[in-house]
Amino acid sequence: MPALCWSHARRGFFELADIAASARRGRGAAPVSPIALEAVARIDLLFAIEREINGLSADARRQVRWERSRPLVEDLRVWLGEQRVGLSRSATVAKPIDYMLRRWDSFASFLDDGRACLSNNAAERALGGFALGRKAWLFAGSSRGAERTAAMATLIQTAKLNDVDPQVWLADVLARIAEHPIHRLDELLPWNWRAPSTATIAA
Repeated sequence: MPALCWSHARRGFFELADIAASARRGRGAAPVSPIALEAVARIDLLFAIEREINGLSADARRQVRWERSRPLVEDLRVWLGEQRVGLSRSATVAKPIDYMLRRWDSFASFLDDGRACLSNNAAERALGGFALGRKAWLFAGSSRGAERTAAMATLIQTAKLNDVDPQVWLADVLARIAEHPIHRLDELLPWNWRAPSTATIAA
């Protein structure tokens, strides 16, 4: 079951609830939607819980989500359904409501998996470099070259996610891997790897 991004869902409501942006647009701006305001407030409660449990184990996160987030998620689904009944198809706030309700199981799947994140903002930031340089990355020479590029990008981002300097890690692993016992390759993975000491480097 995919875990959909709550930041994307929230954005659809936020655009209709942004009082400051509406004021900047002047008299011709669409009125701020009270339903969107309420939806943003409800979703923000989930993000507040996530900030509290950030860094905990997957099991601990799942337990907190079941105790505190699940009732909020269930209430939100019921509330969105009630609001949708009273809206016409052309109502602007109907679009973000329909977006969530049609994919609800995937939005709620984070409750059952402590490894899942409430949003994919971190993944999007990690891809930012590729998006900015997409013209330079357009041609990898061959399909095989593209696969190698993707593999290297994955290794680099994995190191970053584990607070490991990718350049230091890759340099050390590439220097050691030929003589490293194959049954201990897991020691070289970013989450297990330890930077060599100064004495080891000197030797």
